Amino acid sequence: MELLAVLKRGLQQLTCHGGLRGYLRVFFRANHVRVGTLVGEDKYGNKYYEDNKQFFGRHRWVIYTTEMNGKNTFRDVDGSIVPPEWHRWLHCMTDEPTTIKPPIARKFIWTTHKFNVTGTPEQYVPYSTTRKKIHEWVPPSTPYK
Repeated sequence: MELLAVLKRGLQQLTCHGGLRGYLRVFFRANHVRVGTLVGEDKYGNKYYEDNKQFFGRHRWVIYTTEMNGKNTFRDVDGSIVPPEWHRWLHCMTDEPTTIKPPIARKFIWTTHKFNVTGTPEQYVPYSTTRKKIHEWVPPSTPYK
């Protein structure tokens, strides 16, 4: 009886993710494969799932998009690409997803979502007003003859 339940769950995982190729793609991206109901999708293409058979705290998850702003993000997954309204649902701050109950607009909440750009060329670097302690050596320039 137990073996049949395991085989049924494995077959369900294969069919839910679009066959063996889809199963392996999800497994290599997330290191685990889950089966649940699709709750919604955000404007970036991330898909949000829920399985109430799992224990609390592990029953909601996100499958990140594989393309963001024209760039392939198959291995570059980052938690900052989850918008705040879906973050609230993922971390059980609210029971209803944003597809059922949209968040209330407040004056102090940003309307546009910003990604974490730490370590990228788009990162804001403030101008320093202090002098450097170490100065680079600049070789003297001599004209060639």
